[in-house]
Amino acid sequence: MAANGRLDGHIVQGHVDATGRCTRVEKLDGSWYFEFEYDPDPERLLVDKGSICINGVSLTVVSPAENRFKVAIIPYTFEHTNFGQLRPGDLVNLEFDILGKYIARYLALYANKI
Repeated sequence: MAANGRLDGHIVQGHVDATGRCTRVEKLDGSWYFEFEYDPDPERLLVDKGSICINGVSLTVVSPAENRFKVAIIPYTFEHTNFGQLRPGDLVNLEFDILGKYIARYLALYANKI
């Protein structure tokens, strides 16, 4: 993105923060819902309607829990990414939201100083 460009969407850096495992795939109302689990860590913050990058695809988090979350995949994304081949049990690369990582780091460093 050019420095004078409009920031629209998720910020993806291309880093792998962790791996996760696909635990469920469900087709519902023309979309696919994929559920993933991962090892919880205080620096891996997820919020509902926040962002997550899975295998290089920037997506919106649905129903986050302590060590799992879902994403909804529309037909275009299903057909034009690796989600069409993804099955329960498959490992994926996860990149957590950079803003969440900064917040978690700030809280870890300064929580006892306030």
